[in-house]
Amino acid sequence: LARHHAIRRSYGSTSVLQDRIVIAVGGNALQRRGERLTIENMLKAAADMAPTIAELAAEHEVVLAHGNGPQVGELALERSAATFDVLGAESVGQIGYVLSQALASVGCTAAPIVTQVVVDPQSDAFRNPTKFVGPVYGPKEAHALAESLGWTVKQDGEYFRRVVPSPPPVEILQVDAVRTLLEHAPHILPIACGGGGIPVSRVPSRPQTLQGVEAVIDKDACGSMLAVDLQADAFIILTDGGGIWKNFGKPDAKEMAKVTPEYLLGTKAGKNFPGSMGPKIEAAISFVQKSDSSKKVKAVIGDLKDAAKLLSNEEGTVIQEHNVEGSVVWREREDDGEIKPPKLTQDPPKYG
Repeated sequence: LARHHAIRRSYGSTSVLQDRIVIAVGGNALQRRGERLTIENMLKAAADMAPTIAELAAEHEVVLAHGNGPQVGELALERSAATFDVLGAESVGQIGYVLSQALASVGCTAAPIVTQVVVDPQSDAFRNPTKFVGPVYGPKEAHALAESLGWTVKQDGEYFRRVVPSPPPVEILQVDAVRTLLEHAPHILPIACGGGGIPVSRVPSRPQTLQGVEAVIDKDACGSMLAVDLQADAFIILTDGGGIWKNFGKPDAKEMAKVTPEYLLGTKAGKNFPGSMGPKIEAAISFVQKSDSSKKVKAVIGDLKDAAKLLSNEEGTVIQEHNVEGSVVWREREDDGEIKPPKLTQDPPKYG
């Protein structure tokens, strides 16, 4: 299945695969709605996802990034004295193992890399925590936990959840390791930037010395930076609700098939979307705008179950600078002429 017309590789590369793709999948993809967050359930969910990822890896150079919100939140409940950088590393090891096992079962060898990502400890994100982690609580329970454990809690739909700082990534430290695997071991699929990477900062008086930071980095923001650093041809963000919709959850909802970054920025698309669509759109725009314009890269946002159809634009939303008539193209369905938007769920997933 490998393609033999490589368009760009560094000197000495042994890869014959053409397109380089970074795929970001959320931590919630490893937990079915309504099920407890257990290793058994994570293994089942990973087994469902693995064939699609392996199919893409058979034809392209693929790097897999993943979230860890549910998993790191659960670990924090078990070990309240542990810092979030350590908990993040633990969750990355756990998820990397689960994904590697599932991929191996379909003939795809993966190599999880515990990726450290430098952040700015003076970022405004530390003054306004926004990253939801862990399970949901009622208002009384959330207030009690905040008082007893020193948590910051915020409303998420009808419930409350713990929030932690989510500073933007500044530098991905293991990017050369990922690049080396892609160029010299193309049969191995790197798993990197798990949970957005382990947040660290440089000691000002000794910049080569690193120290952990209490935070959780957004995995889409880190995946976008990774895709730019690797000069990827595409950045795919997998969701559980399709691409970018107008009037999401309403009878007149319609999905964008193609759209330019300028249109999304001009309409502030994603700002009022439920869940985390806003950061996903920002990450997609960032990848397209920061990549080499001559490469004609694209970002794609789409449903996990449609992953095999996203690059061809049969499903999902493609964000690109070129070949978008009128700045936005709306998706038309040929089967029954009706676009059925995903069901709008106000409650966050319940786990733990």
